[in-house]
Amino acid sequence: MRSLTVNYCKLLTPLRPSAVSCRCLSGNEPKMPPCDFVPDKYESLPYDHVVEVRKKNLSAALSTYYRKPLLLHQGHMQWLFDHEGRRYLDFFGGIVTVSVGHCHPKVTEAAKKQLGRLWHTTNIYLHSPLHEYAEKLTSRLPGKLKVLYLTNSGSEANDLALYMARIHTGNYDVISLRSGYHGSSPYTLGVTAFSAYKPGVANSFGCHTTMCPDVFRGIWGGSHCRDSPVQTTRSCSCSAGSCEAKDRYIDQLKEILNTSAAMRIAAFIAEPIMGVGGTVQYPKGFLKDAYEVVREKGGLCIADEVQTGFGRTGSHYWGFQTHDVMPDIVTMAKGIGNGFPMAAVVTTEEIATSFARALHFNTFGGNPVACAVGSAVLDVIEEEGLQDNCNTIGTYLMLELSKLRDKFEVVGDVRGKGLMIGVELVTDKESRKPLPAQELNVIWENCKDMGVLLGKGGLYNNIFRIKPPMCIRKEDADYAVAVLEAALNKYMDAKAR
Repeated sequence: MRSLTVNYCKLLTPLRPSAVSCRCLSGNEPKMPPCDFVPDKYESLPYDHVVEVRKKNLSAALSTYYRKPLLLHQGHMQWLFDHEGRRYLDFFGGIVTVSVGHCHPKVTEAAKKQLGRLWHTTNIYLHSPLHEYAEKLTSRLPGKLKVLYLTNSGSEANDLALYMARIHTGNYDVISLRSGYHGSSPYTLGVTAFSAYKPGVANSFGCHTTMCPDVFRGIWGGSHCRDSPVQTTRSCSCSAGSCEAKDRYIDQLKEILNTSAAMRIAAFIAEPIMGVGGTVQYPKGFLKDAYEVVREKGGLCIADEVQTGFGRTGSHYWGFQTHDVMPDIVTMAKGIGNGFPMAAVVTTEEIATSFARALHFNTFGGNPVACAVGSAVLDVIEEEGLQDNCNTIGTYLMLELSKLRDKFEVVGDVRGKGLMIGVELVTDKESRKPLPAQELNVIWENCKDMGVLLGKGGLYNNIFRIKPPMCIRKEDADYAVAVLEAALNKYMDAKAR
């Protein structure tokens, strides 16, 4: 197993005395960990021209981050470089997509090699990259989950999973969790429970949502509910072996099934840990009980592993395994290709046979380059012990972040598992009222100015989403925590004036 301390900068670029520094520090800002990698000189479109093209030629629906959007030029492992050579620690991983590191040398080499051999052919022909990858990926899934369909995005994968469930069961209704996100295609928009993504036109009917089992912000929850190194500060009076919060959220699911949904349903879809919804973790045992209730109504259980898969949760390779459940269909994307546009649906032979009643075709699903990239990603995760790294560094990072929760009134909750972490900001701990987005943005912008890129999420957009490349080191975690602490101090000082 290759050590995580391998210096990838030296693998790709000779050490130069002029290695790019992060930025000019004021003296009070945390010092960015060193990196020997030197980015190429930016020689493309000027910044102002890029902004003008964005306004004129790209849809206004494509929003950007930050008051002055970053013009990114190059990436290397956990680092990103802008057009002026400034370095940033990517703590959002390209929206939880860069799994093994930006431009990882082994993955890059696999793509180059396949590009020189065969760019594209479809499923009407045999080609070894597809079949090698199918065997390799399905070997990492338990039970009867052995039949693979390759697609191009997480929305497309979830869309296909819903389609499969409806064909196999002969039922139509689907249940999802409020605040859950599963894509914005016409089919998946029905199970995405965020009004911000719904423009008000008809989308997939027959979709129903049940209460989000959020033990921090929800009606029920206590200090022993989560499978996480950090629990909520809410009190808990449950007796040993029982969880009142779990039981009550299951009652809510039963009520939806008995009142809003059809007598027989097609599926229940849920992420093992919510991503866009703000890294929400359910009470222990909730997903297991939910699967049982859903199956009693004839439904299949779909695990949306688009963000939680491939070792990111640390203790297990797949997020659903942390809940001790066996889904009927698993969807995956994002980290599957380390940023390369690919996704997958894995199911059982029985469900796959039902789906074969009619032709199904995807021009780019199973593309040779995508399969070569995906295969290299699987190898790197194993060879470099990245699942273990998620467990070790993720646990350490959460415990350090919990110290900020204890220090700052505005840090209401820290939660997650592995390198799937959320930090929820509130006006005060007693009310748990979400910190207004404009105030959170002040902290967020300051983190960026000091060199750390964070994501945002949650129904009220008041949660920092921390999902970095799985190759980060302890010194990166320490730096990110120090930056967040400095930004929080600056915010609190300004507020006190």
